[in-house]
Amino acid sequence: MQRASYAQSPPLHHPVPQHVSTVPQLRSPPPPTSSQPQQHGAYGNPYQQGTPAAGAGAGAGAGGNVFGAYGNFMSDPMAAQFVGQVGSNAFKHVEQNVNRWVNFAALKHYFNVTNGYVINKLFLVLFPWRHKPWSRKQAVGPSGQEGWYLPPRDDINSPDMYIPVMALVTYILLSTLLAGLRGQFQPELLGYTASKAGVVVIVEILLLKLGCYFLSISNESQLLDLVAYSGYKFVGIIVTVAVAELVNGGKGTGGWIGWSVFFYTFLANSLFLMRSLRYVLLPESSGGDARGPMQTDSRTKRSQRTQFLFAYSYLVQLMLMFILC
Repeated sequence: MQRASYAQSPPLHHPVPQHVSTVPQLRSPPPPTSSQPQQHGAYGNPYQQGTPAAGAGAGAGAGGNVFGAYGNFMSDPMAAQFVGQVGSNAFKHVEQNVNRWVNFAALKHYFNVTNGYVINKLFLVLFPWRHKPWSRKQAVGPSGQEGWYLPPRDDINSPDMYIPVMALVTYILLSTLLAGLRGQFQPELLGYTASKAGVVVIVEILLLKLGCYFLSISNESQLLDLVAYSGYKFVGIIVTVAVAELVNGGKGTGGWIGWSVFFYTFLANSLFLMRSLRYVLLPESSGGDARGPMQTDSRTKRSQRTQFLFAYSYLVQLMLMFILC
């Protein structure tokens, strides 16, 4: 079958649009036109750089801050006074509730220290062999009699809480640091060391309070004094751990040098506690001229208190310092 042939094909013509419409060129960002209506809303044109949004501009215009009308709240004197009064009342309420459990006025006495006191007290804890006297100084009251005990800054024999607290923190950090130098550091070690030290201190204070209860020993500042004295052992422990680590080359507190330092600091701390706690655990009896059974009972109690003080200063301290080292 043959295809039909044509003499000449007609030319091709493209369709011509009848209605001409101009399409604007797209630009990024689109240029602003005067005919384009202004948009008022919470969001401005995201393509316009350097021009703040409508909502932000309104907020910045109201007081010159990004918080809008609420930014002028604290600039109002009455509002500021109201906030200050509310904060003051809340602080007083919290302070009154906390004072039921913690006597901050008494705690200030134990942190009233100086640099000279800290240095001398550290020397006394480590070298108590030739120190005299051990009795605490008392201020003269209004009637000319002895009143209250002097603060630590004025009496080296006065217990403080600055050295025990700093020694406890130093012991925790030093133990974790040495573990890290040995390549044995773990994140849980910090909490474990702090928990162990805290449990040791709490158990020690409970033993002291239990002994004071059975021996009928009472004192106004007895609890805070016992807390302070229970923390001085960390000074000797820090010295033992540091010296043993340096001498043994990172092998711990083993070896004869480490044990020698341990027993020295133990004996020094025991003698320090034995001399310092006499006024707490061995109070002077007011009836010095008593006769008969009362005098015998007083001597018996004093003997029991002396034995308890010796057991606490040597036996209990030996066990606790061994656990911590």
